[in-house]
Amino acid sequence: QVQLVESGGGLVQAGGSLRLSCAASGRTFRSYAMGWFRQAPGKEREFVAAISWSGVSTYYADSVKGRFTISSDNAKNTVYLQMNSLKPEDTAVYYCAASSALYTDSSKYEDWGQGTQVTVSS
Repeated sequence: QVQLVESGGGLVQAGGSLRLSCAASGRTFRSYAMGWFRQAPGKEREFVAAISWSGVSTYYADSVKGRFTISSDNAKNTVYLQMNSLKPEDTAVYYCAASSALYTDSSKYEDWGQGTQVTVSS
């Protein structure tokens, strides 16, 4: 099992930026692909971005492509989500998750963090 702890959320104005971090511990970090998901009030959890354990492969939801960047630092066992040009519709609780491969389906992810709130004001 992998333990995941997110940080970096907060309140930002539209057009601003935030960087989320997800620190992993427990089972070997390099064995996993990592994903970011988000859930807004009254909505289902949705895929945001994912990265392979090597960092070579990444995948983004269309809604964030060109604005968000996922990256990893294996030496620090940490995954990042750089969010630029934020919009009010990006407001949600953001979760990181670990899986055995790069998926967009949240049901494929075995381990989850507790989430961090991102609020974008207009």
